[in-house]
Amino acid sequence: MPCIDTSARISRPDDLYQMLIDAHQGLSDDDSMKLNAKLVLLLANQIGDMDILSQAIDLARESASPSGEIAA
Repeated sequence: MPCIDTSARISRPDDLYQMLIDAHQGLSDDDSMKLNAKLVLLLANQIGDMDILSQAIDLARESASPSGEIAA
């Protein structure tokens, strides 16, 4: 089974962060959640490997607190 690569692979992380912030500009909370869901599905389709996607979901879930907020 392939193992998820959690090393930094984004060459310009600040630019990516700004792109994400800009994409949500002017959206309602509901539309912002829809954008996030669509983005996740598009990227999951790009990855295409169910083992990797399962590991990514598990890692993301582990970092979330019971209240749903990301733990520090």
